[in-house]
Amino acid sequence: MRKACIAITFGTIIGTLGGLIGLGGAEFRLPVLVGPLGMTPRAAVPMNLVVSLVTLTAALVSRSTSLTIAPVLSHWPEVIGLVAGGIVSAIWGAGVLSRMSDRKLSHLLAGLLVAIGLLLVFEAFFPNQNATLVPSGFLLRLVVAIPLGLAIGAVAALLGVAGGELLIPTLIFLFGADVTAAGTASILVSLVLVPTALWRYARLDTLPGSADIRAVAVPMGAGSILGAVAGDLAAGLVAPWILKLFLGAVLIVSSIKVFAGRH
Repeated sequence: MRKACIAITFGTIIGTLGGLIGLGGAEFRLPVLVGPLGMTPRAAVPMNLVVSLVTLTAALVSRSTSLTIAPVLSHWPEVIGLVAGGIVSAIWGAGVLSRMSDRKLSHLLAGLLVAIGLLLVFEAFFPNQNATLVPSGFLLRLVVAIPLGLAIGAVAALLGVAGGELLIPTLIFLFGADVTAAGTASILVSLVLVPTALWRYARLDTLPGSADIRAVAVPMGAGSILGAVAGDLAAGLVAPWILKLFLGAVLIVSSIKVFAGRH
């Protein structure tokens, strides 16, 4: 019961903050799973992935009436490349995590989360700047997107996230997608990456058991969904750049304290 209360409380808080800035908040759940909930990093990552699948499914259902792929049609080359690269690296990343020592894994997770925190800080100062750094052309965009998908898929598998934290900035800053197209494309790519990583963790027999899913994943997922709805309704009350700056700093500090501090 104590775990369930902690899980739903933090899930709601993280979901609300994620809804305010347009992200799922999976990167903030990982320090909570390891810190207040006392899970090992090796167990927390697949657990986070299970919760990510719950929140991703809820996001897809909630947007089903308004979700349209029309804005994404001009970005199919990069979507295909991100999916292709992401599938390979999601499988690879799960295997790497299973073989890594606890010390190295903690340091790796701290480094990845700090990097995402720095990305949030960067986005606070340069919000939604459509740079279109990659020229038009199906083949060129496909070739550029594949290695980016490899990197994002690996991070998603190693952190147990849907990858939107990296997919959306990549699509906006590099491929010139607007916010709507980037959000839709991110969901489409994540719908492939998350089940792929879960399948690989299942093959490695490292998925959480049914008792842990009931005690942690279900309440945290429910809290995340409720929080996301509340965050969407409260959007605009606080400037997104202020929240991103604050949350980026929080993620950096908490990641170093929880993961790097373990060893």
